Amino acid sequence: MNCPSLSVAMSIYNGERFLAAAIESVLAQSFGDFEFLILDDGSTDATPRIVREFAARDSRIRPIIRENRGLVASLNELLHDARAPLVARMDADDICEPERFASQVAFLDANPDYGVIGCRSHDIDENDAPYRVSGPEHPDTHEAFIAAIKARHPLLCHPAVMYRRELVLSMGGYHAAFRHCEDLDLWLRLASVTKLASLPQRLIRYRHYADQVSQRHVTEQQTGAAIALLAWKEREAGRPDPTADLERLPPIDELDELFGREGISRAVRARVAPDLLYSPTGLRDEGFDLILRHLREGGAREGMWRTVVRLLRLGEPRRALRLAATLAAH
Repeated sequence: MNCPSLSVAMSIYNGERFLAAAIESVLAQSFGDFEFLILDDGSTDATPRIVREFAARDSRIRPIIRENRGLVASLNELLHDARAPLVARMDADDICEPERFASQVAFLDANPDYGVIGCRSHDIDENDAPYRVSGPEHPDTHEAFIAAIKARHPLLCHPAVMYRRELVLSMGGYHAAFRHCEDLDLWLRLASVTKLASLPQRLIRYRHYADQVSQRHVTEQQTGAAIALLAWKEREAGRPDPTADLERLPPIDELDELFGREGISRAVRARVAPDLLYSPTGLRDEGFDLILRHLREGGAREGMWRTVVRLLRLGEPRRALRLAATLAAH
Protein backbone atom coordinates (compact mmCIF):
# COMPACT_ATOMS: atom_id res chain seq x y z
CA MET A 1 0.00 0.00 0.00
CA ASN A 2 1.20 3.50 -0.75
CA CYS A 3 1.79 5.63 2.32
CA PRO A 4 -0.79 8.42 2.51
CA SER A 5 0.18 12.02 3.18
CA LEU A 6 -2.14 12.26 6.18
CA SER A 7 -3.63 10.01 8.84
CA VAL A 8 -6.92 11.09 10.40
CA ALA A 9 -7.31 9.82 13.97
CA MET A 10 -10.73 9.47 15.58
CA SER A 11 -11.47 7.64 18.84
CA ILE A 12 -15.11 6.99 19.77
CA TYR A 13 -16.98 5.70 22.77
CA ASN A 14 -20.78 5.51 22.42
CA GLY A 15 -20.80 8.23 19.80
CA GLU A 16 -23.69 7.12 17.60
CA ARG A 17 -25.62 10.37 17.97
CA PHE A 18 -23.36 12.61 15.85
CA LEU A 19 -20.99 10.07 14.30
CA ALA A 20 -22.32 9.88 10.74
CA ALA A 21 -22.09 13.63 10.19
CA ALA A 22 -18.54 13.71 11.60
CA ILE A 23 -17.37 10.87 9.31
CA GLU A 24 -19.07 12.37 6.26
CA SER A 25 -17.33 15.70 6.86
CA VAL A 26 -13.95 13.96 6.78
CA LEU A 27 -14.72 11.98 3.64
CA ALA A 28 -15.86 15.20 1.93
CA GLN A 29 -12.51 17.00 2.37
CA SER A 30 -11.03 18.67 -0.70
CA PHE A 31 -7.69 17.09 0.31
CA GLY A 32 -8.20 13.38 -0.28
CA ASP A 33 -4.79 11.73 0.24
CA PHE A 34 -5.45 10.36 3.71
CA GLU A 35 -6.20 7.22 5.65
CA PHE A 36 -8.98 7.47 8.22
CA LEU A 37 -8.36 5.50 11.43
CA ILE A 38 -11.59 5.13 13.40
CA LEU A 39 -11.13 3.40 16.74
CA ASP A 40 -14.23 2.20 18.58
CA ASP A 41 -13.25 2.07 22.25
CA GLY A 42 -15.68 -0.62 23.40
CA SER A 43 -18.94 1.17 22.59
CA THR A 44 -22.22 -0.40 23.67
CA ASP A 45 -24.41 1.54 21.24
CA ALA A 46 -24.60 1.46 17.44
CA THR A 47 -21.15 2.98 16.96
CA PRO A 48 -19.41 -0.25 15.74
CA ARG A 49 -22.13 -0.87 13.17
CA ILE A 50 -21.92 2.70 11.84
CA VAL A 51 -18.13 2.49 11.58
CA ARG A 52 -18.26 -0.81 9.70
CA GLU A 53 -20.90 0.49 7.30
CA PHE A 54 -18.78 3.52 6.37
CA ALA A 55 -15.64 1.35 6.08
CA ALA A 56 -17.43 -0.89 3.57
CA ARG A 57 -18.15 2.17 1.43
CA ASP A 58 -14.77 3.96 1.54
CA SER A 59 -11.44 2.11 1.46
CA ARG A 60 -9.62 4.99 3.15
CA ILE A 61 -11.28 4.05 6.45
CA ARG A 62 -9.33 1.67 8.69
CA PRO A 63 -11.71 0.54 11.46
CA ILE A 64 -10.38 -0.64 14.83
CA ILE A 65 -13.09 -2.28 16.94
CA ARG A 66 -12.01 -3.48 20.39
CA GLU A 67 -12.74 -3.43 24.14
CA ASN A 68 -12.74 -0.24 26.20
CA ARG A 69 -9.31 1.05 27.27
CA GLY A 70 -9.97 4.77 27.70
CA LEU A 71 -9.25 7.83 25.58
CA VAL A 72 -5.55 8.30 26.33
CA ALA A 73 -4.72 4.68 25.46
CA SER A 74 -6.83 5.01 22.30
CA LEU A 75 -5.13 8.21 21.17
CA ASN A 76 -1.69 6.67 21.66
CA GLU A 77 -2.76 3.55 19.76
CA LEU A 78 -3.94 5.67 16.86
CA LEU A 79 -0.70 7.64 16.93
CA HIS A 80 1.37 4.45 16.73
CA ASP A 81 -0.84 2.84 14.04
CA ALA A 82 -0.85 5.90 11.77
CA ARG A 83 1.22 5.46 8.59
CA ALA A 84 1.47 9.09 7.46
CA PRO A 85 3.94 11.75 8.64
CA LEU A 86 1.05 14.06 9.55
CA VAL A 87 -1.87 13.25 11.86
CA ALA A 88 -5.15 15.16 11.98
CA ARG A 89 -7.26 14.73 15.09
CA MET A 90 -11.02 14.56 14.80
CA ASP A 91 -13.81 13.84 17.27
CA ALA A 92 -17.05 11.98 16.64
CA ASP A 93 -19.29 14.92 17.50
CA ASP A 94 -17.70 17.71 15.44
CA ILE A 95 -17.82 18.64 11.76
CA CYS A 96 -14.89 19.56 9.48
CA GLU A 97 -15.26 22.28 6.91
CA PRO A 98 -14.24 21.01 3.42
CA GLU A 99 -10.95 22.94 3.26
CA ARG A 100 -9.66 22.07 6.73
CA PHE A 101 -7.09 19.41 5.80
CA ALA A 102 -5.89 21.23 2.68
CA SER A 103 -5.30 24.43 4.64
CA GLN A 104 -3.46 22.74 7.49
CA VAL A 105 -1.28 20.54 5.26
CA ALA A 106 -0.32 23.62 3.22
CA PHE A 107 0.64 25.50 6.38
CA LEU A 108 2.82 22.69 7.75
CA ASP A 109 4.48 22.22 4.36
CA ALA A 110 5.33 25.93 4.25
CA ASN A 111 6.35 26.22 7.93
CA PRO A 112 8.69 23.39 8.96
CA ASP A 113 9.38 25.09 12.30
CA TYR A 114 5.75 24.48 13.34
CA GLY A 115 4.93 21.04 14.71
CA VAL A 116 1.24 21.62 15.47
CA ILE A 117 -1.38 23.69 13.69
CA GLY A 118 -4.99 24.01 14.77
CA CYS A 119 -7.76 26.26 13.51
CA ARG A 120 -10.49 28.40 14.93
CA SER A 121 -14.02 27.07 15.21
CA HIS A 122 -17.65 27.74 14.60
CA ASP A 123 -19.27 26.72 17.88
CA ILE A 124 -22.56 24.83 17.60
CA ASP A 125 -25.02 23.15 19.95
CA GLU A 126 -26.52 19.68 19.81
CA ASN A 127 -29.00 20.84 17.15
CA ASP A 128 -26.32 22.40 14.89
CA ALA A 129 -27.43 25.91 15.89
CA PRO A 130 -24.83 28.57 16.74
CA TYR A 131 -23.53 28.32 20.31
CA ARG A 132 -22.33 31.53 21.92
CA VAL A 133 -18.83 31.39 23.37
CA SER A 134 -17.08 34.33 24.98
CA GLY A 135 -13.37 34.77 25.56
CA PRO A 136 -10.20 35.10 23.47
CA GLU A 137 -9.72 33.34 20.16
CA HIS A 138 -7.17 30.56 19.78
CA PRO A 139 -3.75 32.18 19.15
CA ASP A 140 -2.62 32.31 15.52
CA THR A 141 1.15 32.66 16.10
CA HIS A 142 3.56 30.82 18.38
CA GLU A 143 4.36 34.05 20.19
CA ALA A 144 0.65 34.53 20.89
CA PHE A 145 0.47 30.87 21.96
CA ILE A 146 3.13 31.40 24.66
CA ALA A 147 1.35 34.56 25.79
CA ALA A 148 -1.92 32.60 26.00
CA ILE A 149 -0.29 30.03 28.30
CA LYS A 150 0.76 32.79 30.71
CA ALA A 151 -2.65 34.50 30.51
CA ARG A 152 -4.59 31.24 31.07
CA HIS A 153 -6.34 31.64 27.73
CA PRO A 154 -7.43 28.82 25.36
CA LEU A 155 -4.52 27.27 23.45
CA LEU A 156 -5.78 24.80 20.83
CA CYS A 157 -9.04 23.07 19.96
CA HIS A 158 -7.95 19.42 20.24
CA PRO A 159 -10.18 17.88 17.51
CA ALA A 160 -9.07 20.67 15.15
CA VAL A 161 -5.31 20.06 15.28
CA MET A 162 -2.90 18.55 12.80
CA TYR A 163 0.61 17.61 13.96
CA ARG A 164 3.81 15.90 12.93
CA ARG A 165 3.57 12.29 14.05
CA GLU A 166 7.25 11.61 14.79
CA LEU A 167 7.53 14.79 16.84
CA VAL A 168 4.61 13.83 19.08
CA LEU A 169 5.95 10.29 19.43
CA SER A 170 9.35 11.65 20.42
CA MET A 171 7.67 13.47 23.32
CA GLY A 172 6.01 10.30 24.57
CA GLY A 173 2.59 10.92 23.06
CA TYR A 174 -0.30 11.55 25.41
CA HIS A 175 0.40 11.05 29.13
CA ALA A 176 -2.04 8.85 31.04
CA ALA A 177 -1.72 10.91 34.23
CA PHE A 178 -3.51 13.85 32.61
CA ARG A 179 -6.78 12.11 31.86
CA HIS A 180 -9.42 14.54 30.51
CA CYS A 181 -6.75 17.22 29.90
CA GLU A 182 -4.22 15.06 28.06
CA ASP A 183 -4.19 17.50 25.14
CA LEU A 184 -3.24 20.53 27.27
CA ASP A 185 -0.36 18.61 28.84
CA LEU A 186 0.86 17.59 25.37
CA TRP A 187 0.74 21.16 24.01
CA LEU A 188 2.69 22.45 27.01
CA ARG A 189 5.37 19.79 26.57
CA LEU A 190 5.60 20.41 22.82
CA ALA A 191 5.94 24.18 23.34
CA SER A 192 9.53 23.64 24.49
CA VAL A 193 10.59 21.93 21.24
CA THR A 194 8.41 23.30 18.43
CA LYS A 195 6.01 26.07 17.46
CA LEU A 196 2.23 25.76 17.84
CA ALA A 197 -0.65 27.96 16.68
CA SER A 198 -4.06 27.95 15.01
CA LEU A 199 -5.09 29.12 11.57
CA PRO A 200 -7.39 32.14 11.83
CA GLN A 201 -9.93 30.47 9.54
CA ARG A 202 -12.87 28.68 11.15
CA LEU A 203 -12.42 25.22 9.70
CA ILE A 204 -14.29 23.08 12.21
CA ARG A 205 -17.72 23.18 13.78
CA TYR A 206 -17.12 22.36 17.44
CA ARG A 207 -20.11 20.97 19.28
CA HIS A 208 -21.21 21.83 22.83
CA TYR A 209 -23.73 19.68 24.70
CA ALA A 210 -24.44 18.47 28.22
CA ASP A 211 -22.99 14.96 27.92
CA GLN A 212 -19.58 15.79 26.44
CA VAL A 213 -16.48 14.78 28.42
CA SER A 214 -15.54 18.31 29.47
CA GLN A 215 -18.94 18.67 31.16
CA ARG A 216 -18.95 15.25 32.87
CA HIS A 217 -15.43 15.40 34.32
CA VAL A 218 -14.97 19.11 34.94
CA THR A 219 -13.33 18.89 38.40
CA GLU A 220 -10.76 16.29 37.35
CA GLN A 221 -10.14 18.17 34.11
CA GLN A 222 -9.61 21.54 35.77
CA THR A 223 -7.40 20.05 38.48
CA GLY A 224 -5.26 18.26 35.90
CA ALA A 225 -4.98 21.44 33.84
CA ALA A 226 -3.74 23.38 36.88
CA ILE A 227 -1.10 20.72 37.58
CA ALA A 228 -0.04 20.61 33.91
CA LEU A 229 0.59 24.37 34.01
CA LEU A 230 2.64 24.01 37.20
CA ALA A 231 4.70 21.29 35.50
CA TRP A 232 5.24 23.62 32.53
CA LYS A 233 6.52 26.34 34.88
CA GLU A 234 8.94 23.82 36.43
CA ARG A 235 10.35 22.96 33.01
CA GLU A 236 10.57 26.63 32.02
CA ALA A 237 12.54 27.31 35.21
CA GLY A 238 14.97 24.52 34.35
CA ARG A 239 13.74 22.20 37.09
CA PRO A 240 12.72 18.55 36.60
CA ASP A 241 9.07 17.86 35.81
CA PRO A 242 7.75 15.81 38.76
CA THR A 243 4.77 14.60 36.71
CA ALA A 244 6.82 13.20 33.81
CA ASP A 245 6.67 9.53 34.79
CA LEU A 246 3.33 9.42 36.60
CA GLU A 247 0.57 7.07 35.51
CA ARG A 248 -1.94 8.92 37.68
CA LEU A 249 -1.91 12.32 39.37
CA PRO A 250 -1.86 12.22 43.18
CA PRO A 251 -4.56 13.81 45.37
CA ILE A 252 -4.24 17.57 45.68
CA ASP A 253 -3.05 17.31 49.29
CA GLU A 254 0.03 15.38 48.11
CA LEU A 255 1.18 17.97 45.58
CA ASP A 256 3.47 19.84 48.01
CA GLU A 257 5.43 16.63 48.46
CA LEU A 258 5.43 15.88 44.72
CA PHE A 259 6.76 19.33 43.76
CA GLY A 260 9.08 19.53 46.77
CA ARG A 261 7.82 22.76 48.29
CA GLU A 262 4.91 24.14 50.29
CA GLY A 263 1.95 26.00 48.83
CA ILE A 264 1.39 23.94 45.67
CA SER A 265 -1.77 22.20 46.93
CA ARG A 266 -3.24 25.49 48.05
CA ALA A 267 -2.34 27.16 44.75
CA VAL A 268 -4.09 24.41 42.77
CA ARG A 269 -7.28 24.76 44.83
CA ALA A 270 -7.15 28.55 44.39
CA ARG A 271 -6.87 28.13 40.63
CA VAL A 272 -9.55 25.47 40.25
CA ALA A 273 -12.24 26.75 42.64
CA PRO A 274 -13.37 29.77 40.53
CA ASP A 275 -13.68 27.54 37.45
CA LEU A 276 -16.21 25.30 39.22
CA LEU A 277 -18.67 27.94 40.38
CA TYR A 278 -20.76 27.80 37.20
CA SER A 279 -20.54 24.05 36.66
CA PRO A 280 -23.53 22.00 37.90
CA THR A 281 -21.34 18.88 37.74
CA GLY A 282 -18.49 20.49 39.64
CA LEU A 283 -20.83 21.77 42.33
CA ARG A 284 -22.27 18.29 42.79
CA ASP A 285 -19.09 16.19 42.76
CA GLU A 286 -15.81 16.46 44.68
CA GLY A 287 -15.41 19.98 43.35
CA PHE A 288 -17.75 21.23 46.05
CA ASP A 289 -15.44 20.08 48.85
CA LEU A 290 -12.53 21.65 46.96
CA ILE A 291 -14.36 24.99 47.02
CA LEU A 292 -15.03 24.72 50.77
CA ARG A 293 -11.37 23.87 51.46
CA HIS A 294 -10.29 26.83 49.32
CA LEU A 295 -12.44 29.17 51.42
CA ARG A 296 -11.17 27.74 54.70
CA GLU A 297 -7.65 28.45 53.52
CA GLY A 298 -8.56 32.11 53.10
CA GLY A 299 -9.13 31.92 49.37
CA ALA A 300 -10.93 34.49 47.23
CA ARG A 301 -14.67 34.78 47.92
CA GLU A 302 -15.73 36.51 44.69
CA GLY A 303 -18.91 34.96 43.29
CA MET A 304 -19.37 32.62 46.25
CA TRP A 305 -22.63 34.08 47.59
CA ARG A 306 -24.09 33.90 44.09
CA THR A 307 -23.07 30.26 44.10
CA VAL A 308 -25.20 29.72 47.21
CA VAL A 309 -28.22 30.88 45.20
CA ARG A 310 -27.11 28.75 42.25
CA LEU A 311 -27.00 25.64 44.46
CA LEU A 312 -30.55 26.31 45.62
CA ARG A 313 -31.68 26.55 42.02
CA LEU A 314 -29.91 23.27 41.28
CA GLY A 315 -31.92 21.58 44.02
CA GLU A 316 -28.97 21.30 46.42
CA PRO A 317 -30.20 23.04 49.62
CA ARG A 318 -27.81 21.19 51.94
CA ARG A 319 -24.79 22.18 49.91
CA ALA A 320 -26.09 25.74 49.69
CA LEU A 321 -26.34 25.79 53.51
CA ARG A 322 -22.84 24.37 53.93
CA LEU A 323 -21.38 26.95 51.56
CA ALA A 324 -23.22 29.80 53.29
CA ALA A 325 -22.01 28.59 56.69
CA THR A 326 -18.42 28.39 55.46
CA LEU A 327 -18.63 31.89 54.02
CA ALA A 328 -20.06 33.24 57.28
CA ALA A 329 -17.36 31.54 59.37
CA HIS A 330 -14.42 32.63 57.24
